[in-house]
Amino acid sequence: MWNYYGGMFDWGVSGWLMMAGMVLFWVLGIAFVVWLVGEASRGRHSRSRALDLLNERYARGEIDKKEYEAKKKDIEE
Repeated sequence: MWNYYGGMFDWGVSGWLMMAGMVLFWVLGIAFVVWLVGEASRGRHSRSRALDLLNERYARGEIDKKEYEAKKKDIEE
């Protein structure tokens, strides 16, 4: 049983290399997608944090309305 080509234990070197290649392909693909999602969320978080800081500075009176609106426009671009 399982002694034909492609059987459970009779893959040979090329079969194992193909299997390792497919596993590596999927692991790298999934890692890339996870990295992309993380980068996208970091970008949104950075803009949100910058707007929060800008709002705080405006609320404390450190900057005037003209400067606030100019900086807000730059952040939102």
